[in-house]
Amino acid sequence: MPGPPRADNRPPYARIAEHYRELISSGALAPGDLLPSIRVLADQWEVSTATADRAMKLLRDEKIVKGIPGVGTEVMARPVSISSGAERHDRSGKTKSSWGDGEKSSGHTAGIVTAPEDVATALGIAVGDDVIRRSRVYRDAHGIVAHSTSWIPAEFARVLPELVESKRLKGGLSLDLIAQATGREVVMRVDEESARIATRPDLELLELESDVVAAILVLTARFLDADGELLEYGVDLGAPGRTRRTTSDLAQ
Repeated sequence: MPGPPRADNRPPYARIAEHYRELISSGALAPGDLLPSIRVLADQWEVSTATADRAMKLLRDEKIVKGIPGVGTEVMARPVSISSGAERHDRSGKTKSSWGDGEKSSGHTAGIVTAPEDVATALGIAVGDDVIRRSRVYRDAHGIVAHSTSWIPAEFARVLPELVESKRLKGGLSLDLIAQATGREVVMRVDEESARIATRPDLELLELESDVVAAILVLTARFLDADGELLEYGVDLGAPGRTRRTTSDLAQ
């Protein structure tokens, strides 16, 4: 099986891991399928067996595959995880899309509304002041990943009327469009993670029955410009059963 284009400057083990990560997330490789042996991987990718093994170790550490002695490397059930607003912002900077592997978004709504107390506090405005509210639902093969809401100062509606249109934005996220139109870029962000028992409004947004009792993750992100002014306040509600996972490669 050929590897990705040589123009990819990532280390070989990272390219191998990403290749199989994409095959697994797309469904081309299903839970229970076996990946090629380390020797076969090394030959196919023209790398050492140590490099091939390092790629598989990365996937094992991410709980995407598991090693079975005497059998090989088996695809595990796809992990169900939620991205933070910061991760979606980073992803958009590279791909112009906030979607994670296997995700799509739907139910895009937008408009100018009056700011509730928590949003007013985050944006530094008065309760009841106008604010842009954009929301969407992220889904994958397992169902809803998260309900995501972006709260944006109302002033941006004058230069970017598309921010209040109920459809998916073209050309990137709202922060990308704000930077292009005004030159005000994100230079700092503050992320917070918490958990709570889902309220009735939470359940409605996550399309769950009103009598469900479930814990959910709440991820918030405050995006600020060079002057410390808030450009956006994002709130993601993770569906029950979703987890947060990050992977750091500390090898030099």
